Amino acid sequence: GGLGDVLGGLPPAMAANGHRVMTISPRYDQYKDAWDTEVTVELKVGDKTETVRFFHCYKRGVDRVFVDHPLFLEKVWGKTASKVYGPVAGVDFKDNEPRFSLLCQAALEAPRVLNLNSSKYFSGPYGEEVVFIANDWHTALLPCYLKAVYKPRGIYSTAKVAFCIHNIAYQGRFASADFALLNLPDEFKSSFDFIDGYEKPVKGRKINWMKAGILESDKVLTVSPYYAQELVSAVEKGVELDHIIRKTGIFGIVNGMDVQEWNPLTDKYITIKYDASTVADAKPLLKETLQAEVGLPVDRDIPVIGFIGRLEE
Repeated sequence: GGLGDVLGGLPPAMAANGHRVMTISPRYDQYKDAWDTEVTVELKVGDKTETVRFFHCYKRGVDRVFVDHPLFLEKVWGKTASKVYGPVAGVDFKDNEPRFSLLCQAALEAPRVLNLNSSKYFSGPYGEEVVFIANDWHTALLPCYLKAVYKPRGIYSTAKVAFCIHNIAYQGRFASADFALLNLPDEFKSSFDFIDGYEKPVKGRKINWMKAGILESDKVLTVSPYYAQELVSAVEKGVELDHIIRKTGIFGIVNGMDVQEWNPLTDKYITIKYDASTVADAKPLLKETLQAEVGLPVDRDIPVIGFIGRLEE
């Protein structure tokens, strides 16, 4: 959804402004254009040590890095029926915590261990002077591991983390006992501590990944100035994190649009291409095509309104 759009469009825009940009995502599929870097790192998850490999491709000025581990690949059954977060809506996969702990730890290793030379402007590892942009609860452990593991050793001493909230409704709430799985020092416990009125997975005291991400990051961002206001306006709007966000402050930066991806002059999904000078001629014809396709009366003078969003309670 929106997060996919941001991760698709924002990094090339940042690269065009002269930044060196890397995105790090789970490797959910055998992407045909991402190659094995043959770089592996060992990471501790719970009481196990797991090995992850990094795959890489370079597109539109961005290093796209994918974290390869069986826990990610096995979740996807073909492109269309992929179930990434749980078997059905509202239910988490049992291994969500180890999976996303793995992603956060791998993301902290990637800038240091990957020797990337695709760009004609930059070469070698990114090094330690970086800004991490963590998105939603899945990456909320990143600032915690940064503070607990790296900064005390003098690594990433100047690195900063911006935590971006795309959807406040999903917070990564888990059983309190699960804090032990995260291998974080006890002083982080209070950042995760959360009293929850909902039953699942257990009622009462829980850990809340997003709460920790908000508290442990250097800046908290969200996807529009209006959403930033909304999140602190009431308990329901901030889904019980409104008081935490009021404490840290939040910046709303409106989601942009990838003008290359959404260019009607090159869009392979429309039958008639157009630009600003031909839009008046093309739009009525495209409207008729759409009406015919979905079984509406074909009439170029009737307004057609499209809505993109989610239907929820």
